[in-house]
Amino acid sequence: MFLNPTISNLSAEVFRLSNRLLATCDALVSDIGLSSARLQVLEVMALSSVPQSVAQIARKLQLTRQAVQRLANEMASDGFVRFESIPHHRKAKVVLFTAEGRVGYANAVQRLEPLATKLGLELTLKEVKAATSVLKAIRHRLESEARDVMKT
Repeated sequence: MFLNPTISNLSAEVFRLSNRLLATCDALVSDIGLSSARLQVLEVMALSSVPQSVAQIARKLQLTRQAVQRLANEMASDGFVRFESIPHHRKAKVVLFTAEGRVGYANAVQRLEPLATKLGLELTLKEVKAATSVLKAIRHRLESEARDVMKT
């Protein structure tokens, strides 16, 4: 993918890890009407102290607003979320949990927690923090590059 074999190997491993994480998550939560994509949206909502709009969720996930809107619409149809108008704003709405959505999210977290614990058993906290730091630094560089490309 890249001429630098070290970065190419890292990139390939990140892609494989991402694919495996998504597939494993999908398998663990599909029977409760969720998917890894839906769970990511619900997680942004759960971790936020204030209600989020589709656009805000999309920015946090670095996805398009349209992709998140599609997921939110599907989850609303399935009873996991609902939309509420934002005062003083004509079009935008916030996405809120329904009771069923809170239960579904809690069930998903309960199913995924043992996996997270198991994955971390052979890693030290220092190793996990270092890996997180490296991946975050690479993401920030990519974001900076993307901004530079868009300026030209």
